[in-house]
Amino acid sequence: MRDKPIFSPWLSLAPALTIVILLLGASLLYAIAESVGYISAIGQHEISLSAYRETLNLNSEFWTSLIFSLWISVASTIISAAVALTLAVWLSERSRNSDTFALNWNLAFPHLVWSVAILLFLSQSGLLARWAATLGIIQMPADFPVLVRDRFGIGIILSYLGKEIPFLTITILSVLRSQSIGFDVVAENLGANRWQRVRYVTIPQVLPALLAGSLIVFGFIFSSYEVPALLGVGYPRALPVLALRFFLDPDLRARSEGMVISLIITLIVTVVAVISLKIGERKEKDEG
Repeated sequence: MRDKPIFSPWLSLAPALTIVILLLGASLLYAIAESVGYISAIGQHEISLSAYRETLNLNSEFWTSLIFSLWISVASTIISAAVALTLAVWLSERSRNSDTFALNWNLAFPHLVWSVAILLFLSQSGLLARWAATLGIIQMPADFPVLVRDRFGIGIILSYLGKEIPFLTITILSVLRSQSIGFDVVAENLGANRWQRVRYVTIPQVLPALLAGSLIVFGFIFSSYEVPALLGVGYPRALPVLALRFFLDPDLRARSEGMVISLIITLIVTVVAVISLKIGERKEKDEG
C-alpha cells in the first residue's frame, strides 16, 4: 500500500489557484506598469518615477489620507476588539445554547447597506435628529451633533464598529466554547477572582484568535472604499477614496498616482495578512 495519496491536495487546487494567480498577477503587472507611467490608452510608453515622487512628496494629500486611514483602521479595530472580547466573555458564561441571533443577523447585511442605515439615522437630517427636534430635545435637526460626514471620521468608525464587533465576538466565542472549563474552575478554586480568571486564563486562550481576527479587520477597513466614500468628507479622504479620485480624473495621466496609492494599499494589506497567517500557524503549532 502507498504511504502517501496519489493526488496531492495542491493538484486538486491547481485549476482555481491558476486562475487566481493569473488574474492577480496580471492586475499587479498592469498596476505597476501604469504607476511608472506606461499608459497604453494614451500612447504614453516612457518609463518614469514622477508619479511616485509626486505621491510621496511631503506636501501631497497622500500623507494626510494615510494618517486618516490609519486612524480609522486602528480606532475601529481596537474598539471592536475590546468590545468583542467583553461580549464574548459574557456570552461564554451563559448557557452554551444561548442565542447569538443578533450577532449573526448583523453579519448578513453588507457594509454598504449598514452605512446607508447609519446615514439615515445619525445624519443631521436623519431620523434621530428629527425625533430629537420633535421631542424638544433640540430646537431644530441642524442642532444634532455631527456624527456622519465629519472630518474626524466618527460616522465611518461607528459604521465599522457595528459590523466588526459581531464578527470578532463570534470568532472569540467559538474559541471560548471549544475550550475546557477545567482551567477556569481550577483558577476559581485557587482563589482567583473574576478579573484574575479573565486576565490569566481567558485572555491567553483567545489571544491568538483575537490578534488574527483583529489584523483581518484592520486590513479590510484600511482597504475598504464604500464606507469612507459614503460617510466621509471631501478632506481628509481615506486612501482608497483618494486613489479613485485619480482614476476618475479627466487627465488619464493622473492614473499613475492612483496606481501608486493602490500599490501602497496592497503592500500594507499584504504585510498585515502575512502577519495574521503567521499568528494562525503559530497557534496551530502550539496546539499540536
